Amino acid sequence: MAKKFTAIERLECSLCGKSYDPFEIQNLCQCGGSLVARYDLEEAKENMDKRNMSKRVLSPWRYHELLPLRDPRNIVTLGEGMTPLLQMKHLGEKLGLKDLMIKNEGMNPTGTFKARGATAGVSKAKELGIESVTVPTNGNAGAAWATYAARAGMESYIIMPRNGPEIARKEITAAGSHAYLVDGRITDANVISEQLNQDYGIFNAATLKEPYRLEGKKTMGLEIMEQLDWEPPDVIAFPTGGGVGLVGIYKAIRELNEMGWIHDSKTRMVCVQAAGCAPITEAWEKKERESVMWEESDTVAFGMNVPKSKGDFMVLESLYSSGGYATSVDDNDILSTKQMITKEEGLFACPEGSSAVAGIKKLLDQGFIDPSDKVIVLNTGSGLKYPDTVRTLMPLLQPGDEISIEIEENQES
Repeated sequence: MAKKFTAIERLECSLCGKSYDPFEIQNLCQCGGSLVARYDLEEAKENMDKRNMSKRVLSPWRYHELLPLRDPRNIVTLGEGMTPLLQMKHLGEKLGLKDLMIKNEGMNPTGTFKARGATAGVSKAKELGIESVTVPTNGNAGAAWATYAARAGMESYIIMPRNGPEIARKEITAAGSHAYLVDGRITDANVISEQLNQDYGIFNAATLKEPYRLEGKKTMGLEIMEQLDWEPPDVIAFPTGGGVGLVGIYKAIRELNEMGWIHDSKTRMVCVQAAGCAPITEAWEKKERESVMWEESDTVAFGMNVPKSKGDFMVLESLYSSGGYATSVDDNDILSTKQMITKEEGLFACPEGSSAVAGIKKLLDQGFIDPSDKVIVLNTGSGLKYPDTVRTLMPLLQPGDEISIEIEENQES
């Protein structure tokens, strides 16, 4: 009997537990809950060998048994995944950490980790015969879904706030998407996407309103564990807006633990939000199970400007279950940390990734993180996508001008 490409068994409602067929088009449960993919992990374990994973394709689809696609011919890819996990020796010393690593998601197509959700979501949409998708976005997710939809030959309808990043608008437009700006926030864009779904039957691929974006982002966790030779770190810090990336990484940890590939996982998940939009952090501090709408949200880390996440309860559950932590950092800390990362390590991080490093420093000072802990931080995108967050002070020279440089003498004897 031929091996199946996927070990997916069902979709399960995150609220009521009702099951749905993963081989039919699905959005939300009848109760309004998000649907989550569940796999036959024993079957996956039989068909996968962690000792030979290096022989597989260098993409998220190397973990195809733990992804939702039935037929590999439906894969829509632009070479995403297998991003580097970089040792941050100088930055770690600066912060007071012995073992700090950054997984650089800025190496993905379209420059962010959103490519992972797009490859899984668009591939599954193609397999299900979906011809058009709508995505409300702060920018990066829209750019990824527009690009991958173009690759798949699908129509895309992207809705984003009018103050979203200009570069994301250009990516979306270049991909031939039907793009619209809304005079509001991502929550307002979501209302429009929902209306497009109701009025025209366009598939709504909003965060956690379709089941498969989560599965693509889960591959960050699978990769981290493989890159660490299946030895879980002490802490994984994720910059959190909608929170699907954090939820996905923790889902990967749980699945690998159940498969016996990692044991007694000690990894604590850390949610870092911007102080100007920190509903999940506020809920965690109050020991609540879901957040409330954050009014007048604003932050330089635009991807984290999510006043109310549909998956907030899933983020909080991941934190509570892992013994994790939620914190927030202000924009000044984000921008100064962004500069520090580049100066110390040469990594041009995005504001979101910089916020996660700032959060780690805060928790190190508070004692939640020990200097000896192995800490992984997700830099979720390239700093090149945020050119306005860096001030350039470069003197203008005329031909023939001389440069005077003061060189400090070496004091070593």
